Amino acid sequence: MNEQGHVDTHLTVIEPIASWGFIDMRELARYRDLLYFMIWRSIKVAYAQSIGGIAWAMVQPALQVIVFSLIFGGLLAVDTGEIPYPLLSTVAVIPWSYMSSTMGGASSSLVTNASILGKIYFPRVIFLITPVVGNLISFSVSSVLIVAVLLYYGVGVNLQMLYLPFVFLLMVLTPLSIALWLSSLAIRFRDVRIIMNYIMRLFIYLVPVMYPSEKIPPEFRDIYILNPFVGVIEGFRSCLLGHPMMWDSLLTSAAVTTFLLFTGGVYFRRMERVIVDVI
Repeated sequence: MNEQGHVDTHLTVIEPIASWGFIDMRELARYRDLLYFMIWRSIKVAYAQSIGGIAWAMVQPALQVIVFSLIFGGLLAVDTGEIPYPLLSTVAVIPWSYMSSTMGGASSSLVTNASILGKIYFPRVIFLITPVVGNLISFSVSSVLIVAVLLYYGVGVNLQMLYLPFVFLLMVLTPLSIALWLSSLAIRFRDVRIIMNYIMRLFIYLVPVMYPSEKIPPEFRDIYILNPFVGVIEGFRSCLLGHPMMWDSLLTSAAVTTFLLFTGGVYFRRMERVIVDVI
């Protein structure tokens, strides 16, 4: 009520953005406090009431490297050339762990938070951004393992590391681009979550984590590199180990990720308008 005794009314009209993009940066800025809270909550929930805390982010990939080294580097004697198997595996396991966990969390985020969606409005893409950003904390901690292994095997700084920012950006965008499609489809088809769990368990065999990509026959490589995760893994290995960059896989992954990001963003925006009615 103002000084004249009249009641002030404020009307807020929420309208969809008139653009092809799935993120309105100005709108997202208005909800930045909510985004910060959800990211902090995801980190806190992940490591709450655990003795090791965030140190577990390093333990999990370390155990994977040990198991892979014993089985594939030892029992199966996978040929990795002059590169020790633990080194080859470590620089691949950690980015893969980030991408797989991020894609899984972002893809199911809308369904798992269905109770919130119908009660209050905010940009739904916040649910997808939360694991993308939140998991970077775990990635940063587990990256200490990469540094330790590089130092142990005497791998120094090289010029290929200049490409790391590009590979890192691709690592962040690849799971987000796929999650845009999967999270939107999971709203209508709940089977997507079940199928995705099986796919994520099998997908590790379709990326060069446990083996070098040179093991793929040349006649199948053009199809193999259509998997956008392949370029990211090969990119990290080239940057950190100083090998020539495999531009065919890296640029293919960038192209596939860009396509999925654009089309997934358009479809996500369409589903966002009806999400409360469908979910």
